[in-house]
Amino acid sequence: MRNAMPPFSAATLRRVETPADWIARIAHQRDRQAFADLFRRFAPKLKSYFLRNGFDDGEAEDLTQEAMLRVWRCAEQFDPARCEPWGWIYAIARNLRIDRFRKAVRQARHDHTPPDAPPNPESEILRTDDARRLKGALDTLPNDQIAVVHLAYWVESPHSEIARRLSLPLGTVKSRLRRAAARLRESLGE
Repeated sequence: MRNAMPPFSAATLRRVETPADWIARIAHQRDRQAFADLFRRFAPKLKSYFLRNGFDDGEAEDLTQEAMLRVWRCAEQFDPARCEPWGWIYAIARNLRIDRFRKAVRQARHDHTPPDAPPNPESEILRTDDARRLKGALDTLPNDQIAVVHLAYWVESPHSEIARRLSLPLGTVKSRLRRAAARLRESLGE
């Protein structure tokens, strides 16, 4: 006779919770235990991700904490029909990584200009003239192109964010930027 399997009770057959369940509990109940479970599962992976992308240990730890804090704050935005929990969490981490690199680039640009250096009159004239030419070229653009150029180059928003903010398809944003760039090149004679 074969070994008979012991009967399972309802407790042993209960459904195992998934990260999607934890996020739902965080979103709807602000469940700290669900967040602790999610943190234990994903924080080490996020830290490793940040370390692989060039951050030192302290920065990786800070970014991991910030990413998980965003998960807590934005849990109600998670839609399990659109993506898996790990994909949503890594998208948050990727966006933080990109923001941190952009901030570092802006800071590096700022650090290379001596604060007390007297302006060179010739370079100031050229800079002013270039700004005037650029403003004139921008004034020739239609308003829809000016909006995407402003968001892309002055606000430094990613194309997907521009599409969301202006309620446009991503392809429309990209084509408006291409047309605007072509018109600006033509207007500036470049």
